[in-house]
Parts: sequence; structure tokens; C-alpha cells
Amino acid sequence: MKIVVCVKYVPDTAIKVKIAAGSRGVDLSDVSLVVNPYDEYAVEEALQIRERLGGEVIVLGAAGDKANAGLRTCLAMGADSAILIQDECMESGDSFSTGAALASVCRQLRPDLVLFGKQAIGVDNGQVPAVVAELLDLPHVSAVVKLEVDSRKFRAEREIEGAREVMEGSLPAVLSAQKGLNNPRYASLKGIMAAKKKTIEVRTLNSLGLSADDLKPRTSIEEATLPPPRPPGKILSGDVSETVPELVRLLHEEAKII
Repeated sequence: MKIVVCVKYVPDTAIKVKIAAGSRGVDLSDVSLVVNPYDEYAVEEALQIRERLGGEVIVLGAAGDKANAGLRTCLAMGADSAILIQDECMESGDSFSTGAALASVCRQLRPDLVLFGKQAIGVDNGQVPAVVAELLDLPHVSAVVKLEVDSRKFRAEREIEGAREVMEGSLPAVLSAQKGLNNPRYASLKGIMAAKKKTIEVRTLNSLGLSADDLKPRTSIEEATLPPPRPPGKILSGDVSETVPELVRLLHEEAKII
């Protein structure tokens, strides 16, 4: 079974967020990057499927050259090969342009299964898997927490309010992984050393028959701002007979929660 896992290299959630000059986005010039945590569930699931059914796992990214490190992390986990759609225009792409580029490579690879994380942290829109599925005309299930596949079909479960929804369909398909699907493995020392020796295949937009105009973003960020600072807390001191009425007044008139 050929499985493609689409991964994104994203800012570490531990960073202190700074707004870039011009207030059009987050300043990523000096931040540490990690493999999107939800994508790790997708990589792990692909590896487990390969261990049961055989085949190969290909990790696929679309970004600038910084994404090489993220793809090597996936290779160290056990992926067989990696492909990077390398173009600086991908750094500013929206969900459609990213999905169109990924779908173009998937169309050439003809995988049995395409896996994603349910969303990329930082952007959090969860739209790229659906874009890829639509462009490839394939079934799509999002936020999967349990998955069963064989050579021809899949059975996926996802959590909804108060229950689980079960979806069944034929392969090939596009699925996105939710936390709880599995426990991603740590890369072994052997895997890390092997990943350093593997070549990451680079594909350009020209090689895919695409241009920057084809992938021109359909959405734009007009302004990015940090949340307003929280007002300082208030400490009420004195006799209970005085502080309790004051507390009730503050909760009613200022906090507006009673």
C-alpha cells in the first residue's frame, strides 16, 4: 500500500508571539520550528498500516527550504522517502494554494491513502485536507480517532458531541488524524542516522506544471494584532460583611457574569 502523509513545519507553541512589521502576520524570523503535532499522528498511523499491510510511506511538504528539517524528522520516525515542493511562494500560500500544490504531487504518485493532521497549529483552519480531497475527487473524513483499512476500503471513526460517527468508504481516500488516534513514536538513534543519509526529493512548481499565478492566494490577512492585555486583578480586603456585597457588585457590573 502506498501512503502519502502531508506534513507541515510549524512554529513551536512555546514561542512568544510577535507581530511582524506591517501587522500582516506573525514574525517567524527567529523562532524554532517543529513538525505539526497533529501530523505526527498521521505519520504514526501510516507507519502502523505499513507494518500490517506492507508498502511504503512517503512524507510530502510544501514550503521553503526550512521544511527539510521537518521532513527528516518524519524520515527518522520511519518514513521511506520524502518530497518537498520547494518554492518561497508556498510560505505565503493560503489553504487553496497549498492544497493545489499537494494535490498535484498526489495526482502523480497515485497513492492508496493520503493522510494529514486534522489542522496545522498556528493557522488552525483545517481546510487543506478537504481541498486536496476535492481536487483529487476522493472521499474525505476529518478528525479521525480510529481507523481500520485494508487494500480496498476504510472504516473511520470521529468524535462528535456525545457520540462517535462511523464513516466507511473505498480507497483511495483522504483522511485527517485527530489526537487519540495513536501515540506517535520517538525517532530512534538508528532512524536519525539513517534519515541523515536519505535524499529529499525536491519538486518545483515548473516540474508540476504550475506557476505562482496558479497558486495565488485567494484570501489575505488585512491585519494581525495581539489580544488586548488583561486588566489587573482586584483584591478585596476588609470585613466579610463589606467585601461580599462589593464582590457581588463587581461580578454584576464589571465582569457581567451574574
